[in-house]
Amino acid sequence: MADSSEELQQRLERVLLGGRRKYTRLEVAEKAGVPEERSRRLWRALGFATVRDDEVVFTDADVEAMRTADQLVQSGLIDPSIEVSVTRALGQHLSRLAEWQVDMLWELIKEQPELGRSERQVARLVDRLLPELERVQNFVWRRHLAAYAGRAFAAAGDNVEARTEVVGFVDMVGYTRLTRQIDEEELSRVLDAFELLAAETIAEHRGRVVKMIGDEVLFVADSAVDAAEIALALTERTTADESLPAVRAGMASGRILARFGDVYGSVVNLAARLTSVARPGTILVDRELAAELAEEKAYELRPRRPVTVRGYNRLRPAALRRASEAPTGMFASSQALAAEMLGLTDPTAEPAAEEETEARPRRRRRGRIR
Repeated sequence: MADSSEELQQRLERVLLGGRRKYTRLEVAEKAGVPEERSRRLWRALGFATVRDDEVVFTDADVEAMRTADQLVQSGLIDPSIEVSVTRALGQHLSRLAEWQVDMLWELIKEQPELGRSERQVARLVDRLLPELERVQNFVWRRHLAAYAGRAFAAAGDNVEARTEVVGFVDMVGYTRLTRQIDEEELSRVLDAFELLAAETIAEHRGRVVKMIGDEVLFVADSAVDAAEIALALTERTTADESLPAVRAGMASGRILARFGDVYGSVVNLAARLTSVARPGTILVDRELAAELAEEKAYELRPRRPVTVRGYNRLRPAALRRASEAPTGMFASSQALAAEMLGLTDPTAEPAAEEETEARPRRRRRGRIR
């Protein structure tokens, strides 16, 4: 395929943007009836580069989008105080989607060169695929709307943003070392395989992916059992796949703040800290989640020696496992475990030697930001 040219770019833009660029930002604001400074804030919040006032970069579709956004605020659906935050979240999520779709398009052209033998063919290909992508996106969006709306209305009277959930992180072990040992193509394959496995496992057990953070997935679940199954199944499946690194997990239960597709709060931080001290193949949970799972016969929880991590002194986690056929030891029974986790037994009692070894904190690699 010939190198990309200005003519090809213009053709693609007309297909993707719904027409030619013919307005400046000030003209868009005027035609949409939106104050100039507000239009500037919204444009920046969407993640687009700032343009000069005299640059002709906008189309009729931009005018209509600005007018629609203004109508949503005027109708009261979007509070003016969070308008920019809503716009920023929308821009961030859709920019990732757009990047992936463009990568997919070029991979398709590389694999089938006949699709891109001329600029006209590329433009026609995009023109044909765009409506299909829009239909799929619309369907997925509506399905997610239905799912989230069902949960929101089921909890009528509660604060939809602040609620009790189980938060979990599952982290690939040795990722930094792995990136130095394999090329970009192999790294992409590993990440794709992990993301696919994580998404399938979390959905299978009624959880929700909040986001992928490089080598790590952050998820939430409504119930302790669902969260336990997600962490256990994902650990088991990555262990069974020799092409994937081992994983470790940390989970905590409590009130979280869900805002614009992300989650915040001390419970999220606690789950992250537990992940940082977990050994490969190990799932660590906080006291609250351990207490919720204590009476579930399908699981076994082994208390760990207190550890100190950033922001938490003498954290007392427990390691989550599937129940063995013949559990032994001081904490074989769920009743004894529940009593220990709730502080009804002697907290100074030393665990078995093998448990002490497994509880030793591991140094978190540099460069990780929570």
